[in-house]
Amino acid sequence: MDREHDDFGWGLGVLLRAYQSTVVTELGDFPHGPRGYQTLTEVVRGEHPSQLALAAYLGIDRTVMTYLIDDLVTAGLVERRLNPADRRQRKVVATAAGRRALKDLQKRVRTAEDTVLGTLSPAERDAFRVLLRRVACAVRDIEAVDDPCDAVVAALSSSRAASAASAASAPGLSARS
Repeated sequence: MDREHDDFGWGLGVLLRAYQSTVVTELGDFPHGPRGYQTLTEVVRGEHPSQLALAAYLGIDRTVMTYLIDDLVTAGLVERRLNPADRRQRKVVATAAGRRALKDLQKRVRTAEDTVLGTLSPAERDAFRVLLRRVACAVRDIEAVDDPCDAVVAALSSSRAASAASAASAPGLSARS
């Protein structure tokens, strides 16, 4: 094994950046990019009784979720309806246009993911996805974070800062080299 690249955080960071750049390209001008896509995916699944429950599941601040849902409503992809089980709540439901858009986006996102995971065989990609999902579901409640996207940005920023500091302290190199 290449010990230089045996760092778990480094691998996650590289994978996240590759995923982000390829998926963002595939999503184009879809409202809120990957966050909007993940939200629409969960809305179509229909397992969340309210906008607040949806925000909590996705780890998105409820205020941010309001704006995100507003934009998906404006795009005609979802609508808010009274929750028949609790009329005090609004349930976010997909429109027919939202379901069609998601089908197309899922194909494009899967192609982008396969590009990122291109070094793996199709069977290895499937296994990787299963293992990733298992770990993600197991750790989602370890540390409460207001917004997982903010946590990733912070982690990547601190990683870049550490790399820059390390490069600057190397003999014969300056921070501007």
